[in-house]
Amino acid sequence: MEKKMAGWAIAVHGGAGVDPNLPAERQEQAKQLLNRCLNLGISALRSNFSAIDVVELVVRELETDPLFNSGRGSALTAKGTVEMEASIMDGPKRRCGAVSGLTTVKNPISLARLVMDKSPHSYIAFSGAEEFAREEGVELVENDYFVTDENVGMLKLAKEANSILFDYRIPTAGMESCSVGAAAMGSPLQMNGLPISVYAPETVGCVVVDREGRCAAATSTGGLMNKMSGRIGDSPLIGAGTYACELCGVSCTGEGEAIIRGTLARDLAAVMEYKGLELQEAVDFVIKERLDEGQAGLIAVSKKGEVACGFNTNGMFRGCATEDGFMEVAIW
Repeated sequence: MEKKMAGWAIAVHGGAGVDPNLPAERQEQAKQLLNRCLNLGISALRSNFSAIDVVELVVRELETDPLFNSGRGSALTAKGTVEMEASIMDGPKRRCGAVSGLTTVKNPISLARLVMDKSPHSYIAFSGAEEFAREEGVELVENDYFVTDENVGMLKLAKEANSILFDYRIPTAGMESCSVGAAAMGSPLQMNGLPISVYAPETVGCVVVDREGRCAAATSTGGLMNKMSGRIGDSPLIGAGTYACELCGVSCTGEGEAIIRGTLARDLAAVMEYKGLELQEAVDFVIKERLDEGQAGLIAVSKKGEVACGFNTNGMFRGCATEDGFMEVAIW
């Protein structure tokens, strides 16, 4: 999808790598959430909010709803806990903030914003990030706020498979009919060169260009279901899962290890800057040329008011809108 114009544009995503047997009811719930978040962002843009304020606002909404893998919907580690991560970037001066290893912060994206705005650093993690959150007075909750019955069931299945779960939104009772495992993808899956049987590439993100042509990006995730404690993915890594500059804003989702190796978000900006590619051309190029055998997707906006997406998975939960009235929400 791509729409060209002068004016604001916004895109949101709820993760790439959708199981083809995801129940219709869940698909509709996802579309409703994406619609709600788009409309929230559209309203803010019409009220002349800045791009950086809009991406934070929208990702906070995604983190608060347990449907996708961030905030309250975060996947569980092998220990049954959450370790959330997020990053945010303001394009005009390439200012950024990132956090990892959060266990009590209700909205990780807002703590990432505070790292950018209120600390001398770009990235704070684990106990240091939690301490910074307390100092800044952000809303904290008990860890069990994030631990839903559904995710406990999904973690149990992942442990039984001795693997990472492909699509943890599939109801536990329906797993026997779902296309999990390598057969679902048509070939053996690997992560960082190691074979895995099932995989959960899910994240939430938002990219925005406002009426002033300022681009921003924000990404938040709970990581992988049954991940090793301490694992950090692409989402909080500037240039990998998130990037914004004068030209564009990018948020990625999918196999974090492949996105990290490909510096996917930064490479998209780089081919626009150095090769002169238009936004959709740049999206197509990095999805094809920078993922090796990894599976991922991304959303992007440009300072011209363009919006684009790309993915090499079965689907990606996504939506976009532009100032001229164009709006789309899609999965496949």
